Amino acid sequence: MSKAAEVAYLDNIGDAGRAHSLFKPFSDPLCGVNLLSMGVLMSLLPPPPGRLLDLGCGGGWTSTFFAQRGYHVLGQDIAPSMIDLAHENRLRNNLTLDRLDFICGDYEDSLEEGQFDCAVFFDSLHHADDEASAIRSVYRALKPGGILLTHEPGEGHSTNPHSVAAMQQYGVNEKDMPPSLIVRHALQAGFSSFRVFPMPQDILDIFYGNKGRGPGNWFLQRLRRFGLLRRIERMVYDADMSSSSIVLLTK
Repeated sequence: MSKAAEVAYLDNIGDAGRAHSLFKPFSDPLCGVNLLSMGVLMSLLPPPPGRLLDLGCGGGWTSTFFAQRGYHVLGQDIAPSMIDLAHENRLRNNLTLDRLDFICGDYEDSLEEGQFDCAVFFDSLHHADDEASAIRSVYRALKPGGILLTHEPGEGHSTNPHSVAAMQQYGVNEKDMPPSLIVRHALQAGFSSFRVFPMPQDILDIFYGNKGRGPGNWFLQRLRRFGLLRRIERMVYDADMSSSSIVLLTK
């Protein structure tokens, strides 16, 4: 059911939803957070040029950013209507097909083997029916030494009221996708190593979340709160394997 729902999603969200998808990240209330996340991902990726696979790309805004950075990008999505929207996005940004192209397909199925230097799931793996198959498929698509980056929600996402509403209204998957699950499937697929990083949102909340006060005051007050220093240390040096996280996997 969920794959059919993903195919129909763009049609079901209406004109306002389509416009939101086309003009992301600037149309999104979390624009600043999304831009911060993209900056972090670009800092973790191998430098361009290189072939990048953007999985579950939707309307193509992430693919467009990667292409503008200098990667040769292939965006994949299961919905033909999303692929049409992604090509519209490509044309809006004056990107040629040799720099950015899109294909319609299921990322749980086999992809062309050994053709990509890097791959990204940006908030898309948690929509999978079978995330293990998706990760195995990406492993085969990567060159030796290639990397996969995931940017996914952790435990509790599936019971979040917004997720529950999306599942009820549109029939899509909204799974928990913590790093512990991603890493387990990735190691079983053959990936050789992993690193887990906190979400940029978490760092933003700690250091910039109380922007109504003077920077010195709120920063010192937060540091003095019980457990905050330990929380920072845990996030930076020992990322929580249940939280929303960025995971870097190396083939």
